[in-house]
Amino acid sequence: MVRRRARSATRRLTFISARRWSIALLAALLLGAASAHAAGNTLQRGNGAEPETLDVHRSSGVPAANIQRDLFEGLVAEAADGSHIPGVAESWTLSDDGKVYTFHLRKNARWSNGDPVTAHDFAFALRRGVDPAVGSNYAFILWPIVNAEDITKGRIEELDRLGVEAVDAHTLKVALKAPTPYFIGLLTHHQAYPLHRKTLERHGDKWTRAGNLVSNGAYRLAEWVPQSHIRLERNAHYWDAANVRIDAVVFHPTEDESTEVKRFRSGELDVTDDVPTDQIAWVEKNLAEQFRNTAYLGTYYYALNLTRAPFRDRPGLRNALAMTIDREILTGKVTKGGEIPAYAWVPPGVNRYTGAKVPWKGLSKAGRLARARELYAEAGYSREAPLKVQILYNTSDNHKRIAIAIAGMWKQALGVKTELFNQEWKVYLATRRARQFQVLRAGWIGDYNDANTFLELLKGDVGAMNPAGYVNPEYDAVMRKAEKETDLEVRAQLMQKAESLLLKDLPIIPIYHYTTQHLVSPRVKGWKDNVMDVHPTRHLSLAP
Repeated sequence: MVRRRARSATRRLTFISARRWSIALLAALLLGAASAHAAGNTLQRGNGAEPETLDVHRSSGVPAANIQRDLFEGLVAEAADGSHIPGVAESWTLSDDGKVYTFHLRKNARWSNGDPVTAHDFAFALRRGVDPAVGSNYAFILWPIVNAEDITKGRIEELDRLGVEAVDAHTLKVALKAPTPYFIGLLTHHQAYPLHRKTLERHGDKWTRAGNLVSNGAYRLAEWVPQSHIRLERNAHYWDAANVRIDAVVFHPTEDESTEVKRFRSGELDVTDDVPTDQIAWVEKNLAEQFRNTAYLGTYYYALNLTRAPFRDRPGLRNALAMTIDREILTGKVTKGGEIPAYAWVPPGVNRYTGAKVPWKGLSKAGRLARARELYAEAGYSREAPLKVQILYNTSDNHKRIAIAIAGMWKQALGVKTELFNQEWKVYLATRRARQFQVLRAGWIGDYNDANTFLELLKGDVGAMNPAGYVNPEYDAVMRKAEKETDLEVRAQLMQKAESLLLKDLPIIPIYHYTTQHLVSPRVKGWKDNVMDVHPTRHLSLAP
């Protein structure tokens, strides 16, 4: 990143009289004091990449979700520790057959312009979320709702046939295809946030701009300067505004983790999005009380493009590459953040689930290497005629280090020739959606604590969110059975079978299960580490 050199602050004071200098100095001190007071209750958050959009149905990345979590509130919200708490819905009931939820909305819930938040706002938003004309990549999140999948796929054209009903202004009914154990957790996702219909109708695609966006969360959008910052200010109309203790929060996109740490150490940031892997040891020694390193419900992986050569119809080649990645060296020598080497897709610790493993997990390293070379040769490659691949990753020093290490492992073990390419986040997302890559660096973070949030991603009908373009009818059939199964033990067994099929085919290569690393200033109070890594600003406060 090229940073423009700041203009010199040097001034020729010889042209300022003593009196004028005193007045100027006093004014500067007063202005500085006022600025310090204004900034004193503003949280400065590092946020990784520039969000691609704040449209709740068109975003797909964590940077956008972090901001949307402050702007909006769903029927169900998240506490400081990531647990589920009532949001706009102060209570709800479930029918005896487990298929109909009735939500009772708060009568004091308000939009940032003062309008009441109603059940009609949720019904409108949920219908928009599955509307094929909107083209949400996350539409599949809502497929447990009656007719949602058929509407998304164009088999039903009438949006009002979605299984949602605004009984009255403060009562919403949601009908499900089958009992869905994780549905309440799903409702914390941005795909299920309400929308202010008049705002969308008035502003069209520009509804997310500062000055246009009307939100119902603890904060409202005050300013968005691309590649600089997004500033949110307290929503005075929020139903729980009296308990929101931070006046403003500024999200800073910083793709260079080293720069982010420097900004934290200089006091420009209160929270970092990440910590560079090569600085973790120093941070643990020198900033131990400010360093947060916790387990995270996510998997770092490489997606292999199955829609074209060289990986289409070649599970042997895909396994060969996966087997030659030494995950213990990567996590111990490269990432160094306590990550767990991944031999499965679903992370450990997911509620009511014990995952499968890749078939070759029990082989020694020498055994894996020997088998990988056999599979590589069977695919038609050798050191004399090596595989040539390109790895695409979004701009990040950490991703670059991992890609360099994996390219080296592939070359040493098999002779693979690898090129590395990086793209800024928005460009990377567009390339990913168009599947214009061979090998893609990616990560998947659970949207709720259930194995389904990982396994449904690889179903053949979820569209662009299935990064590899994986289609296996047997996998899809097993997942459909799991979605309808009411016996939780049988459901877990079905999902384990699906994961076993996936790990045999390996359209993706799991590399490690995440931990999260943040630097958090001592002045930030109320921060609670949690496996979902969600930290809504409304639950935080700042010490004087």
